[in-house]
Amino acid sequence: QVQLVESGGGLVQAGGSLRLSCAGSGLTLSTYGLGWFRQAPGKQREFVAAVSWSGRDTYYARSVKGRFTISRDNAKNTVYLQMNSLKPEDTAVYSCAAEAHGQGSGSLYTYDYWGRGTQVTVSS
Repeated sequence: QVQLVESGGGLVQAGGSLRLSCAGSGLTLSTYGLGWFRQAPGKQREFVAAVSWSGRDTYYARSVKGRFTISRDNAKNTVYLQMNSLKPEDTAVYSCAAEAHGQGSGSLYTYDYWGRGTQVTVSS
């Protein structure tokens, strides 16, 4: 059974940091492009960051560039999202996803597998 399981969410004050992790099971992530998306209440799911299978290429939404960093450890079958300088508007459920093309993508329709998500709440 293929699973992507996120962890590391929580409640943090504005200006603080969190590190999200997403571990794969039943699926070897080393050949997959990996992405993070988020969905706030009443809003559509939106792209946050993506990384290619090798880790060499990374992509960010404009709203998080310079504050968030995506990385991966293929030996641990895990992708990370380091989030710094958090703002209240970053509050959302954050989900990781894997796509078989391996390039990483900003389009949610590209992704084949999804985690259930982890809640991130940033207080002002």
